[in-house]
Amino acid sequence: MKKKIIAMAMLMTLALTSFAACGKSGAETNPDAKYKVGVCQLVQHAALDAATEGFTAALKDELGDEVTVEVQNASGDSATCATICNTFVSEGVDLIMGNATPALVSASQATATIPIVGTSITDYATALDISDWNGKTGINVTGASDLAPLDKQAELLKELFPDVKKVGIVYCTAEANSKYQSTEITKTLKSMGYEVTEFTFSDSNDIQSVVTNACSNSDVLYIPTDNQAAAATETINNVALAAKVPIICGEEGICEGCGVATLSISYYDMGYNAGKMAAKILKEGTDPSTMDIQYSSEFTKKYNAEICKELGITPPEGYVAIEPSEE
Repeated sequence: MKKKIIAMAMLMTLALTSFAACGKSGAETNPDAKYKVGVCQLVQHAALDAATEGFTAALKDELGDEVTVEVQNASGDSATCATICNTFVSEGVDLIMGNATPALVSASQATATIPIVGTSITDYATALDISDWNGKTGINVTGASDLAPLDKQAELLKELFPDVKKVGIVYCTAEANSKYQSTEITKTLKSMGYEVTEFTFSDSNDIQSVVTNACSNSDVLYIPTDNQAAAATETINNVALAAKVPIICGEEGICEGCGVATLSISYYDMGYNAGKMAAKILKEGTDPSTMDIQYSSEFTKKYNAEICKELGITPPEGYVAIEPSEE
């Protein structure tokens, strides 16, 4: 009996250690804080990190020491998102922030009463499977979108590569919002006369082979705001650069890692706007079901100077060079 108790204790310790190792990425502890907010971030990469940073900054600016924020990172695993969100619910947090679609979906499945604010969500109707979309979710969820106008991204591709014929779109099938972006931009690209093919992967193990195939059958690639691709830009770049195939990206972080150009929003500003929404919910009791999803209004044409130089591409006037992120 004693051995069984010791074995169970060891298993519980290992389970807790494993969860802490893969999930926890930062926390502010203040036992006297009036509000506690839990942040579930799908994976660590530049765009999502910036969104979380902006969200936390806005909460602190609006609520100061009245709020404490706990950030958990799911390391790209949807099941871990569910574990994190269920833990937040059991802890009785006052609000959950879901950073990226799987995190938002996990939060919405974990609770129908605790307010949820999303960031880095392209299309909330797609993420939450809402058919009669009117700009509000109608449930305990609201937030900010990272959607840049897909028709403008298609125009950017045409501006840089007017003479190419084949465009390959690379994304992860596990991300509903990536599929949405691919479907929408394909309509525009085909109307411009391009031949468009999807090249999809199911997990990180497939990325190298899928990108290799895409490069062999495309003149230029397009990668939407896909979190799995964002976490694997080094792998993607190693393949595409060797094949001399340029990549247009849906956001700046992916472009910095493997692209030549993007039309992107500021993920920090998007996160900050979501943080202000969260503060309004906490301080004023605003019902998230009645709050319109917020969209960015400012977009910037940016280019990756290093990769453009490698491929002999000179962006026209009006493009801003991406400043390399600090390691």
